[in-house]
Amino acid sequence: MVRTEQFIQKAKEEIKKAAGERKVVIALSGGVDSSVCAALAAEAIGDQLIPIYVDTGLMRKGETTRIREAFSHIGVIVVDAGDEFLEALSGESDPEKKRKIIGEKFIRIFEREATKSGATCLLQGTIYPDCIESDGGIKSHHNVGGMPPVTAFETVIEPLRDLYKDEVRQVAEALGLPAEIAHRMPFPGPGLSVRVIGEVSRESIAIVREANAIVEEVLVEKYRPWQCLAALVGRGTGVKGDNRLFGWIVSVRAVNSRDGMTADPIEIAYEDLSFIASRITAEIAEVSRVVYDVTPKPPATIEYE
Repeated sequence: MVRTEQFIQKAKEEIKKAAGERKVVIALSGGVDSSVCAALAAEAIGDQLIPIYVDTGLMRKGETTRIREAFSHIGVIVVDAGDEFLEALSGESDPEKKRKIIGEKFIRIFEREATKSGATCLLQGTIYPDCIESDGGIKSHHNVGGMPPVTAFETVIEPLRDLYKDEVRQVAEALGLPAEIAHRMPFPGPGLSVRVIGEVSRESIAIVREANAIVEEVLVEKYRPWQCLAALVGRGTGVKGDNRLFGWIVSVRAVNSRDGMTADPIEIAYEDLSFIASRITAEIAEVSRVVYDVTPKPPATIEYE
């Protein structure tokens, strides 16, 4: 396990040395990794830090409002780029290509925003499992394997690159970050796009966003999962109001893990699963059925793409 205070001091020194007198853009998502980076950099380089949150249009329900409020004290810049991401993803169904499209789009937007302020460095919350899975060919994380080989940034700073998720949470606690950030569930950098199997659309993202909100509302408080989610895994025939519906199939997933490298499905009470299925099919007209995924990691990954 990481020696927290020693790590914090070392990370701040690394950020300060890498930045020098230059301005630094931080890719702030509101998750624990980027929030820890923001807290470290704020202490290390102060006003040189420019926090930017990109609303990809692939975020959880209410996420942009929450980020705007939670990070207003450090002057977060919110960039509305939903149309750009959906346009870039149009027609693409291959999971790896989707991740690379999103990774490049992120970088190009950060480059564009950095130009406005004169920033030449990028700070991001890459952690060790991101590198392992990207380098091992399991899946390209948008901030590692999904990054384009050439960018306009002179330096990319990744102070958390040697830490696992549980170690990042320790650092968050030591920095005094609120519990809702320090212990927040992981959320994929490519957002809800990896919870729609195949091509994404404005419609499919809206549906999976609502399904995710229901799953989190029912499971988070009661089961305290490492991660829980809903994914659109295809279509199937159903009946609503005596009419045939060839609707979406929603797969619910809830797992426990220590570092994200392995994970075990949580045993959810049948009445809770039934309640989730009833709510999703009743509240989302386009959904015809709901299933629960009991596959551990490995052989599955936590996310679907």
